[in-house]
Amino acid sequence: MEKSKVVIVGTGFVGMSYAYALVNQGAVEELVLIDIDHKKAEGEAMDLNHGLAFAPRKMTIRAGDYDECKDAGLVVITAGVNQKDGETRIHLLNRNAQIIKSVVKDIMKSGFNGILLVASNPVDILAYVAWKESGLDKSRVIGSGTSLDTARLRYEISRYVKIDPRNIHAYILGEHGDSEFVVWSNANIAAKPIMDVVDTMDEIDFTDLDNIYRDVRNAAYEIISRKRATYYGIGMALVRITVAIFNNENRIMPISSLNDGVYECDPDVYIGLPVVLNRQGVHHIVKFQLSDGEKKKLQNSANILRKNLTDIGY
Repeated sequence: MEKSKVVIVGTGFVGMSYAYALVNQGAVEELVLIDIDHKKAEGEAMDLNHGLAFAPRKMTIRAGDYDECKDAGLVVITAGVNQKDGETRIHLLNRNAQIIKSVVKDIMKSGFNGILLVASNPVDILAYVAWKESGLDKSRVIGSGTSLDTARLRYEISRYVKIDPRNIHAYILGEHGDSEFVVWSNANIAAKPIMDVVDTMDEIDFTDLDNIYRDVRNAAYEIISRKRATYYGIGMALVRITVAIFNNENRIMPISSLNDGVYECDPDVYIGLPVVLNRQGVHHIVKFQLSDGEKKKLQNSANILRKNLTDIGY
């Protein structure tokens, strides 16, 4: 962590949206791009370098190979096949698990000992696969989890209440997928519980909460039906995770982490939970006081993930 070096594996839409956001925010000192198509990685690095005159800080950007992972503080895996129109994230499992195994094997051959961040879908399952294949401590293997879903939630709430989404504190937990859920019992606008806000504002009522959840859960499908893939939002979410790690922020974010018995659901799954992020990776998981209904939703989400992991031999 002495040098903020990031290696991105995969120069598709997600990987390059992340890289572009890193450059525009001046988030790291060194950026290396790896792709099975090395010439594409070279072209992407050239293109990004040509914008450095307008960037907020000096950066070193280049295409590279897996030996570059050895001294990286963070390796981010975005490689994988795209989600098809109408396809659930879970259906991507069998196509992407083998890719993750191969990528992690090559990363670890380099002597990598930093933090591994998985963004490929289905992210919870693939983060678990990456953890098992890497041999790294659970605190240093994470997935993007429900960080993007939570950002979508904050945006959707802000549309109703006309408050900056940065002042909305609400979380999506569980699987990054169809079984995710909103923790309404812990949702606040500034320090005011959202249920109190609903009671006192004409702009939003209780039926709107169901609509907000539905719009967040279906957001990826709606975007994919229009433009075939989602990438800007997740790119910015990955930057936020990156900055929290390198700046040792102790920032609470909902990411995919090993439950390990903290919540009352299967302990042996990676699932979207609120964690404290710093240079160690996951410092600890924050335990919310969930309602009985929310506990059941988390258990259901974990059961779905465990079944899929069992199906592929984990």
